[in-house]
Amino acid sequence: MAGEILFFVGPALLLFSVFVVWPIVRAVQFSLYRWKGFGPLVDFVGLRNYVSVLGNEVFTDAFRHNMTIVVLSILVQLPVGLAIALLLNRRMRGQGVLRTIIFVPYVLSEVIAGVVWLQLLQPEYGVVETLLGAVGISGPEQGWLGTPDVALYTVFVVLTWKYLGLAVLLFLAGLQGVPDELMEAAQIDGASWWQVQRYITLPLLAPTIRIWAFLSIIGSLQVFDMVWVTVAPSVRSLSTETMATYMVQQGQFAGQPGYGSAIAVILFVISLALALIYQRFALRRDLAGAITRGVR
Repeated sequence: MAGEILFFVGPALLLFSVFVVWPIVRAVQFSLYRWKGFGPLVDFVGLRNYVSVLGNEVFTDAFRHNMTIVVLSILVQLPVGLAIALLLNRRMRGQGVLRTIIFVPYVLSEVIAGVVWLQLLQPEYGVVETLLGAVGISGPEQGWLGTPDVALYTVFVVLTWKYLGLAVLLFLAGLQGVPDELMEAAQIDGASWWQVQRYITLPLLAPTIRIWAFLSIIGSLQVFDMVWVTVAPSVRSLSTETMATYMVQQGQFAGQPGYGSAIAVILFVISLALALIYQRFALRRDLAGAITRGVR
């Protein structure tokens, strides 16, 4: 039995060790040295890189930007995605086409989506500026992506456009598990549509919502491509720097791989800590229920 388990699990464990565990170990090793990216590791600095990162105002701002995206994702994408999913779950003409249109942005590469939106949001000749100007609304003088006060929120709007389809898809899948008999019984008893959604649909959809929120939190902590492609470095350093963009900027372009590795390790620890905390307090009931059902 042990041999069979090892035979089936072994290849996956080997790949996981080579592409996940070993890079993490090497990143921790690099972070303990002042290293330029080539040559032997000789200038050991211990935890100095970590102290420098945590005491750097740019990194603390980047962490704040990531957390802003996390909070906005939950507050905005959850109700909007849920509303669209409830709408698309009803029988209507063109339902399949609407589902496809909403999901298409999610399958696009972030780089492609970023380049497209960069052109759409150009301050003078962009489509967005033209449409807003047609109704008498003028955008920021430096453009939506060039004004530090609004650049982060503009990037969040683009991220919402891209990833809302995932939320809608997950919620639609969860809605398929809500028994029609319960909703019909509630309607027969006089419950309104809103009461049915509040007291039947949402409680039964809660596990799916918690899974989506977990994916959204982890994804928001790792935002890189969209910010890197759409926002100019001068503006990014002021208002939209994330932990991932700061890591690449310092580790690759500033010639400090050791310092960049320290940022990578800190980002990994933050993501792992939030994942464990969320699993402990939010996903525990779902996992406990699954284990209980499995034992039975």
